Amino acid sequence: MQATDLQRTPLHSAHIALGGKMVPFAGYEMAVQYTGIVDEHNTVRNAAGLFDVSHMGEFILEGPDSLKLIQQLTCNDASKLVDGQAQYSALINPAGGIIDDLLVYRFSDNRWMLVVNASNRQKDFDWISGHCHGLNTKLTDDSDRMALLALQGPRALEILHQLTEENLSEIAYYHFRVGAIAGEKDVIISATGYTGAGGFELYCTNDQATAIWHAIMEAGQSHGIKPAGLGARDTLRLEMGFCLYGNDIDDQRSPLEAGLGWITKLSKTFVGSDILKAQKENGPDNKLVGLKFSDRVIARHGAAVIDSDGGKIGEVTSGTMSPSLGYPIALAYVPAAKSTVGTLHSIDIRGKAVTGEVVKLPFLAGKS
Repeated sequence: MQATDLQRTPLHSAHIALGGKMVPFAGYEMAVQYTGIVDEHNTVRNAAGLFDVSHMGEFILEGPDSLKLIQQLTCNDASKLVDGQAQYSALINPAGGIIDDLLVYRFSDNRWMLVVNASNRQKDFDWISGHCHGLNTKLTDDSDRMALLALQGPRALEILHQLTEENLSEIAYYHFRVGAIAGEKDVIISATGYTGAGGFELYCTNDQATAIWHAIMEAGQSHGIKPAGLGARDTLRLEMGFCLYGNDIDDQRSPLEAGLGWITKLSKTFVGSDILKAQKENGPDNKLVGLKFSDRVIARHGAAVIDSDGGKIGEVTSGTMSPSLGYPIALAYVPAAKSTVGTLHSIDIRGKAVTGEVVKLPFLAGKS
């Protein structure tokens, strides 16, 4: 894809002014880093970082059959949600694979929002709209008019408190409110994130994004805030063992293989649930595990997990040097029989067999 073909978020000029290094990502020109990935990572863990994730997709479902449709297509149980609550879930295909992972927001019985990955936006919309026939529900893609800012880190609450009359401390994890931020009305203030560092995600219109971004950056100066890019977002989520679509999960992997059994409610019927019920009864052949390494060499996506004869038995899906822990970590699919904590695996990294030990997720102890 040529640079001229890439979409830009409403905050593009702000990233350029801050010296952001821009790269292609999911059809957008996005900031991968500003001061450096490790610096931004540590800032989010210890203070606060502000991310532009406006490339994400937002679908609105309206009508009395909206919940019925969500229940039919997602593996988690959205009937448990109350107004003002969000849920992590996934769209499942008939073979039990993951079409996409997503967030489900309940505003009311008749109004819901689905937040999907940018790279899957059209695929997801086509899949969901194809199941709307005969149901009293309306599906709208609001992605092009909405921006999304993520203020993450332990200082996020006190920074954002300066810009709103909402009592942010009352918003429980995976809950949200609609209120004003920096004078901009009807912002969705969501206590969610992809870093494990705490904080908020703010959904607003494109024409509100720049004012909110600058207001947060100004309010956060005394708290050590910095802009943060996709590079730090990736290392932060990997320390938490959070899956990235296209790396750790895809339409060939089931949520049970990916360690997402906790969002897979087999007490209800949904697309692919029959396959997943059988897989749970028999046990999946492979499982996604966390690996830590003593050697200071990074196992990247696609590196083979090998047996004693050098044969491939699994594959690394994500890997990095953990800024918080100081050693390399990775996620990998391995045979289920060899997925217990403490098991040692050999990883072929550029022709050298490097030992990785299976560890309990998340990598970063005390976080969830």
